[in-house]
Amino acid sequence: MATSDAATEFFESLATRGHEPLLGNATGTLRIEVVDGEILEHWHITVHKGSIKVSRRNVKASAVVRVPRALCADIASGRENAMAAMLRGELVPEGDLRLIILFQRLFPGPPNPSRPAPRPAGSGR
Repeated sequence: MATSDAATEFFESLATRGHEPLLGNATGTLRIEVVDGEILEHWHITVHKGSIKVSRRNVKASAVVRVPRALCADIASGRENAMAAMLRGELVPEGDLRLIILFQRLFPGPPNPSRPAPRPAGSGR
């Protein structure tokens, strides 16, 4: 069973969005494979002209990205940039690179240095 982290929270929140204007012209499927040691977690995202559906199915997709869990959590929280990580070879994309590049727009940008970083869930005071 997957632990709750920034990556899991990102994909779960993505499932509740329904329509994402940043992907208004995109159609395709994307499978994110999150690697954590021996564990491989799947997130399957279907995009149809901005409408998004998310599942945990391990099925064929037009684009696949394999990423270590820690890096995925950093990308999902905005501490790391997906495109920069791809260029460094830290995540492995396959298939429709256009869809992968469009999808990376959904990840948050870096934290605002003028505001304190949000506390992790359950960290208390």
